[in-house]
Amino acid sequence: MIIEKSSGVIIFYIEKNKLIYLLLKYPNYWGFVKDLLEKGEKAEETAIREAKEEANIDKLQLIPGFKETISFIFKLHGKLIRKFVVFFLAEINKKQAKKVKVSWEHEGFRFCNLDSALEIMKHKNEKEMLIKADKFLKVWLKQKKLF
Repeated sequence: MIIEKSSGVIIFYIEKNKLIYLLLKYPNYWGFVKDLLEKGEKAEETAIREAKEEANIDKLQLIPGFKETISFIFKLHGKLIRKFVVFFLAEINKKQAKKVKVSWEHEGFRFCNLDSALEIMKHKNEKEMLIKADKFLKVWLKQKKLF
């Protein structure tokens, strides 16, 4: 079995005290910015690079304390592949959100609140990841207001 390591980022901005998430349209599903780690690259570096390459986002703030991994198995060209994807959280501002432009790898994008995102997402593990991220962010935002 082939092992692949990827990194991704759940990108959000805040509008009227609500969390708004970026989803990219892949050919068969809606998901997050993610791709394979390049040789010598750290997971955080991959997430930042991919945000630029896949969504034209060059200014984002990684949120400390959130780092979650999912894994899954799929078949490609008759070979089984086990993929591990490390996800981070990153905040952008409204100006960056307006600059989003997807790469050739994607068919489009959408900004959604949690409920809308969960409705259009297909993969259970990514839905669970988004729910974890949303809970984490709500606590993080409360703590941020205290300081």
